[in-house]
Amino acid sequence: MANYQTKKSSEDGYIKAIEGIDRQTLVYGDNTLMVKFKLTKGCAMPSHKHPQEQTGYLISGHMILIINGERHEMVPGDSWCIKGNVEHTAEAVENSVVLDIFSPVREDYI
Repeated sequence: MANYQTKKSSEDGYIKAIEGIDRQTLVYGDNTLMVKFKLTKGCAMPSHKHPQEQTGYLISGHMILIINGERHEMVPGDSWCIKGNVEHTAEAVENSVVLDIFSPVREDYI
């Protein structure tokens, strides 16, 4: 891989993560990976955890983020950081678009 990577915005390349949630891997390097998620109103990400730290930003919509059982109402412009191996989930109150960065890279998202 070159020492840099760029990607133009595109509506192509989404993968259905689960019903109501689509995932698009944007770019990744040696240590980080950036992903865009589209969540459909009413859907919920199953509770899960992974070894990667996850930093996120709500671009549009409205969602509830539940981290270690604590509910956080998220609106556009809100952000979060979830340490590795911490249980979390998200519920879409409205159609939402989320930008997440994972470190280290999630090989399963490449």
